[in-house]
Amino acid sequence: MTYRALIPNMLTSSNLVFGVCSIFSTMKGDLFWGSLFILIALVADGLDGRAARFFGTSSEIGKEMDSLCDLVSFGVAPGILAYVFCLHAFSWFGCAVAICFALCGAWRLARFNVNVDVVHGYFMGLAIPAGGCFVATSTLLFQAAGFDPHALGWMYPIVMLAVALLMVSEVHYPDFKGQGEKVYLVSKIAFVVIFAGILYVGRASLPFAVLFAIFATYTAFGIINTVVSKLAGK
Repeated sequence: MTYRALIPNMLTSSNLVFGVCSIFSTMKGDLFWGSLFILIALVADGLDGRAARFFGTSSEIGKEMDSLCDLVSFGVAPGILAYVFCLHAFSWFGCAVAICFALCGAWRLARFNVNVDVVHGYFMGLAIPAGGCFVATSTLLFQAAGFDPHALGWMYPIVMLAVALLMVSEVHYPDFKGQGEKVYLVSKIAFVVIFAGILYVGRASLPFAVLFAIFATYTAFGIINTVVSKLAGK
């Protein structure tokens, strides 16, 4: 391994390390660090590709390694986090939702790798890092606000299941690179309204509300923009 490939590979590996640290923390009952390690893994995941392109060391094995690390950090770790946080109260169904989250994440990654040369300008289905961080940031916000997720009843597992299914859906999520999927004005307005609404509701724990608003609004944004696109006949 050359020194030029060392930094990107270290970043990719650190993604997995942080994902495993998240699992360990969650198993110990420390849900704050269980959530935070997932967000730190996101940072590593975002830097490894940029580092590989900067040093000119992009490779197929690096891409496969990235997907394997993503599955642990944004599929398995969030599934376990959600189970320990709330899903355990729903017996076998909660267990099934946690497993489904990881499984859908695996299928999402596999489909992305197969379609990488076919799908351009948008993401088909919610990206697994966004799905995993949705779980992590919601956990951080609920804990910071002192909100008991069990008060939501069956809404929590249903939302978790919906996020999992979004990862394997055909909902189009813009990649925001200035090409491909059109972003409609109605969708932009809805984005602002939802984002502001989350900030208002979670204003007592504003930093965590901002983090959750980013991923929750993006998750909803893809659905809204896709529906608007269908209604526009595109």
